Amino acid sequence: MSYNWKKFTRRIPIKASAKAIYDAWTTQQGLESWFLRLAQFNKAGGGLRPKNSHAEAGDRYKWLWFGYDDSVVEEKEIIAANGWDQLKFSFSGGCIVTVSIKQEDGETLCELIQEMPMEDVNEQQHFFIECGKGWGFYMANLKSVLEGGLDLRNKNVNLKEVINS
Repeated sequence: MSYNWKKFTRRIPIKASAKAIYDAWTTQQGLESWFLRLAQFNKAGGGLRPKNSHAEAGDRYKWLWFGYDDSVVEEKEIIAANGWDQLKFSFSGGCIVTVSIKQEDGETLCELIQEMPMEDVNEQQHFFIECGKGWGFYMANLKSVLEGGLDLRNKNVNLKEVINS
């Protein structure tokens, strides 16, 4: 059986409005509530975006995680952001992540698709497995924070190899 290592999808229903989910993905304040220790957006024309302002296409981001020191940093670009239900950004290793908010069978779904465009199958497998694990946890944490306020992240930089950072 062959396996497609070039793309994966993670979906989760969240009892929250599409606006609340979009805000959680596209503002510094939102991202720091469930995903990141630091989530700065620099406007395409220059200058730091305010904490509650939505990221826009062309913005550059700087992301730092709890559980890791400042040497683990992601600095990439927002490719697209439509203002209500979709965000697309470049990510580790040249990967592309698209987040969509959808209505399905009376539920609000958050769907994440990560594409691994590199040609090296070992590299594809690495990002498929490692990012897939990470996104699974963080999307569950997004649901937890939005539905009940409980943040499940490890915030202790000295604890290594735990599933929640």
